[in-house]
Amino acid sequence: MIPGRRAPQLWWALLAGNFAIGCGVMVVAGSLHDIARNLQVSVATGGQLVAVSAVVMGVGAPLAAAMAGGWDRRHLLTLALVWYTVGHAAAALMPDYAALLPVRALSVLGAAVFTPQAAAVLSVLVPPGQRGRAIAFAFTGWSMASVLGLPLASWVAEAAGWRWAFGGVAVLSASAAWFVWRSLPAGVKPAPLSLASWGQVLSNPVLMAIVAVTALSAAGQFSLMTYFAPYFLQVLGATAGQTSGLFLLFGVFAMVGVLLAGRYVDRVGPARTVGLGLAAIALALLAWPLAVGVYSMALVLVPWALGCFSSNSAQQARLGSAAPALAGALLALNTSAIYLGQAVGAASGGAVIASQGYDAVSWIALGWLALALGLSVWATRHRQMVAHQG
Repeated sequence: MIPGRRAPQLWWALLAGNFAIGCGVMVVAGSLHDIARNLQVSVATGGQLVAVSAVVMGVGAPLAAAMAGGWDRRHLLTLALVWYTVGHAAAALMPDYAALLPVRALSVLGAAVFTPQAAAVLSVLVPPGQRGRAIAFAFTGWSMASVLGLPLASWVAEAAGWRWAFGGVAVLSASAAWFVWRSLPAGVKPAPLSLASWGQVLSNPVLMAIVAVTALSAAGQFSLMTYFAPYFLQVLGATAGQTSGLFLLFGVFAMVGVLLAGRYVDRVGPARTVGLGLAAIALALLAWPLAVGVYSMALVLVPWALGCFSSNSAQQARLGSAAPALAGALLALNTSAIYLGQAVGAASGGAVIASQGYDAVSWIALGWLALALGLSVWATRHRQMVAHQG
């Protein structure tokens, strides 16, 4: 456990780190229209920056968890943010899409390390009764990234160019690295995960089903979310200012959703919180075809935003409490699931846009969400049945 006065500072430092990570992950979505225009590629091709980066993060998260056993987490988390800083600064200097793609893929290795290891640190240092709230609080950084980072990236990209948006992420990451270094005590080394521990996780159908819920949810959301900026600008005819406003609205309600989840997750239960979040997103996707203008789109985005990051933070808490001894492996796999789901979503959404245009994308997204919701309900009922029999 950490000293009482250090605890709030650590929570805030990990929130700041996740804020920088979230801004970096979402900077492509916010500036995709300008990336495609400046580098002279199609929107669908530009969207593959999300897909390729997500594959790297998805594969990197469990590998990092497996290799990080002996690392002092203060050094590991700080170095992950420094890597992120250098990667985004380098990406801003790339002359064309062919050069940008591999640099972007390498830079996001920092995200693969930071988010699951930050959650694992809290699982070790925070008392069980506060663990869900602590993890949800640190994950609020992602919601703050959607509140501030995503609309700001969109506005900066349209006003000054996508390179400045990437440069801004580099500055944020450097600041977060300093904060984490100052706040995290030295010597935090969660017990290394053995091959037996990984085997326990991978062979447990309920735990793997919960992880799969994360992947399916991410696939559904990023089938459409990756292409928000060009959709708002090209299909709705929104101005750059209106597009940034829609991102800001999304971010504000995403923050509200995460704050509500953080406040009630330990009382309502993580599984039920996840279900409510996924249902809200599915409702928004059902209403998506009815949004034919900026104002109707604003209404449709509200339930999606409320469920977006709140369901993700509740998933972290759900896995952290499902098997505390295996939290490091589970949270790494959950992060991997987020990013691999993003890759599948961005790739499938881009393929649909390239072949059929924007009209069919929301239905693809809804299909993924329906699978996620159904699997989440099954996993919850199965755990309850096992607990009742025990």
